[in-house]
Amino acid sequence: MPADTTSAITGAAGAAGVIHDLGYRRYDGPRLGRAQITRALAWHSFRSAFGFGRGAKAKIVPVIAFVAICLPAVANAISMAQGNGQLVGYSTYQPVLRDLVMTIFVAVQAPELVSRDLRSRVLPLYFARPIKTGDYPLAKYLAFTAACAVMIEVPLLLLYGGTIVSVHGGTAVWDQTKALIPGLLVGLMWAVVLAAISLFLASLTARRAFATGVVAIFFLATYTLAEILLQVENHVGLQAQPFSPQTPPPVPMAEKISGLFSPYTLFDGVRMWVGGRGTTVVDNVLNPGGFGAVYALVLIALLALSLAGLAARYRKARLS
Repeated sequence: MPADTTSAITGAAGAAGVIHDLGYRRYDGPRLGRAQITRALAWHSFRSAFGFGRGAKAKIVPVIAFVAICLPAVANAISMAQGNGQLVGYSTYQPVLRDLVMTIFVAVQAPELVSRDLRSRVLPLYFARPIKTGDYPLAKYLAFTAACAVMIEVPLLLLYGGTIVSVHGGTAVWDQTKALIPGLLVGLMWAVVLAAISLFLASLTARRAFATGVVAIFFLATYTLAEILLQVENHVGLQAQPFSPQTPPPVPMAEKISGLFSPYTLFDGVRMWVGGRGTTVVDNVLNPGGFGAVYALVLIALLALSLAGLAARYRKARLS
C-alpha cells in the first residue's frame, strides 16, 4: 500500500477518535452561585474550628478549651445556689483564664482553617468556582469569628443563667441583664480582633506546626512585654513617689503606653475607656483615662492591618 494512502487512513482514524462511556452520571441539579458557595465554605470552616466532621483527635483541644473556660460560670452557679455572692463578673470574666484559653484555642484552630488548604494546594479548585478572591478569606474570617464568639460568649450566658436562677425579684434580674450586655459586647470585640490576627498569622505558612507556633508566640510575647513594662513602671513609680492610700498619684504616661503592645491589654484599655469597671485585681492595665482613645485607635489599626494582610495573602496564593 502506498505511504500516502496509509497516512490518510491513520489520520482519519485519529480524527474520529473513540468515546468510552465510563458510567458517570451528569449533574442535573441546581448550580449554586457565589453567595451560596461562600456560605457553605463559612459553615464548613466553623465546624472545622471545633473538629466536627473529623476524628476524635481533632476535637480534643476545642473541647478541653471550652470546658475550661466554662468552669468559672459553673462554679459561680454552685456558689450562688449555696447563698453566696456572685464570684465572676461579665465584663471581667476571669481574664487570666480567658487569655490563656483563647491563646491556645486560636493558636491550634486557626491553622486548621487556613494552613491545610495552603499546604494541600487546593485553592485553585476553590477559585475555579464563581467566587471572588476575597470571598475565601471572608468566609474563613466570619467562621472563625463566630467560633471565637462561641468560646467567649457561651460562658457568659451560662454565668447569666446560673445567676438569675438564684436571684429573686424582677429588679435583680434586670440588673443582671444590664450587666450582661456590656460583657457580651466586650466578648464580641475579643472575637472580632482575635480571629483576624490569628488567621493572618496562620496564613503566613502552610506548615501547621509553624503556624501554631507563630500565633502562640505572638500573643504570649506581646502580653509578656506589656506586663513587664507595666511592672517596671509601677516599681519605678513607687520608688520615686511614695503615696498614701488616700491620695494616690496620677497614672504616669509610661504606664498607659505599656498597654499598647498586646491585644489583651488593648482590650482592657478600651473596655475601661468606654465605661467598664476597673480594679487592680482583674485588669491587665491601669485605667487609661483620656488615653483610652489611643487604645481604641491602635486596636482598630491592628484589626485593619490583619484583615488587609489576610486578603493580600490570598491574592498572592491565587496567583501561585
